[in-house]
Amino acid sequence: MGTLGPNTNARAVHEHGGGGGGGESENEHRLPHGHKHLSAMDQELDAGALFVLKSKGSWMHCGYHLTTSIVAPPLLSLPFAFTFLGWAVGIICLVVGALVTFYSYNLLSLVLEHHAQLGRRHLRFRDMANDILGPRWGRYFVGPIQFMVCYGAVIACTLLGGQCMKAIYLLSEPNGTMKLYEFVIIFGSLMLILAQIPSFHSLRHINLISLFLCLAYSACATAGSIYIGNSSKGPKKDYSLKGDTESQIFGIFNAIAIIATTYGNGIIPEIQATIAPPVKGKMFKALCVCYTVLIVTFFTVAISGYWAFGNNSEGLLLSNFLDDGKPLVPKWFILMTNLFTVLQLSAVGVVYLQPTNEVLERTFADPNSKEFSTRNVIPRVVSRSLSVVISTTVAAMLPFFGDINAVIGAFGFMPLDFILPVVFFNLTFKPSKRSLVFWLNVTIAVVFSALGVIAAVAAVRQIALDAKTYRLFANV
Repeated sequence: MGTLGPNTNARAVHEHGGGGGGGESENEHRLPHGHKHLSAMDQELDAGALFVLKSKGSWMHCGYHLTTSIVAPPLLSLPFAFTFLGWAVGIICLVVGALVTFYSYNLLSLVLEHHAQLGRRHLRFRDMANDILGPRWGRYFVGPIQFMVCYGAVIACTLLGGQCMKAIYLLSEPNGTMKLYEFVIIFGSLMLILAQIPSFHSLRHINLISLFLCLAYSACATAGSIYIGNSSKGPKKDYSLKGDTESQIFGIFNAIAIIATTYGNGIIPEIQATIAPPVKGKMFKALCVCYTVLIVTFFTVAISGYWAFGNNSEGLLLSNFLDDGKPLVPKWFILMTNLFTVLQLSAVGVVYLQPTNEVLERTFADPNSKEFSTRNVIPRVVSRSLSVVISTTVAAMLPFFGDINAVIGAFGFMPLDFILPVVFFNLTFKPSKRSLVFWLNVTIAVVFSALGVIAAVAAVRQIALDAKTYRLFANV
């Protein structure tokens, strides 16, 4: 993911950090490693950092970015995860997921702040890995895994957006002939327009709307579940675990992968990069905003959905609102919930496009030309459009991408969000081996490494079981 040298100590005035007040000291940043050639006149960052990761935002903007990246429509699959876990284990997993991710995201933020105070502000996950673990880790492990996770999320959002649009279409045209891949292409066209938004910081207003959208469809999903659960139309409530012992064991790990993916982020350094310096303490406030929304949405949807549908909960909760094509709640209500979901999916997709955009910008743009010069605009439009066309094509071709995403969750989100933050903290701050923090971090790293491996095996097994039903461009 780019040539990154370990010992570059050049410092640069990060001109685009100007949103946080005056003074050269506030805007001083260290160059991403590997920038050996600096012009004497204006020392600048590479084009990816300069144009995509502008450091101009407040902690509130950061809260919007965090909420959009974590509180996303995959939370509608939480009742399905509960079908493998049951009530007690399901709620324990949700609580543990919230505590561990809040803790590890804060650790990651503290490590980033520490390096920023030393004059080496890291704007990307791979820059952190490069500095703390060494250049090979950044280039061959963290960089590719983050790219896979983020691009996988873009594909998953495009597919899910297509599925929600198809659900809206079938409600109004029960005998309609349009296929799933056509809706995926329509959603991809919306993504094509949004992908041209120049920087992460310029998504702040979209992500504020996205925050309200996730509250809206979570409220709709919860209200719909309670309505159906209390009506005679709902299914008989059965909370027993399905399948034989082997299926139940693998099901538990599959559910853990689903929950880990739901809590997953994978772009904390890139989000923190949007904050105007000084960054100290701002990320904690942003995480508090995000986790307030998260607790309200995740717990209400998971508990009400599983209470209403038991072990009949579908992979996407909204599918339970239909029984053999007949709506169990008013038709307008399903249309509205799906519409909120589609709109937020477009915002989530664009947020996860940012690391890809940053790589494209760094590769094709010229940092010495203006951001909106012809030299930079043409490569930007072409490269971003191409990346969206590829993700839309993959989503249309592989409508079983949900199974693939479970593998990406196990291989990607587990290391990026559960394991690396605690490793980075221990290596940066070197807490005493007798301290609680040291052993808590070691325990988290070991437990989640094991869970990641087992969840990956469970996800691959699920693909093997479902493989016989896979068809390219299937209309599911």
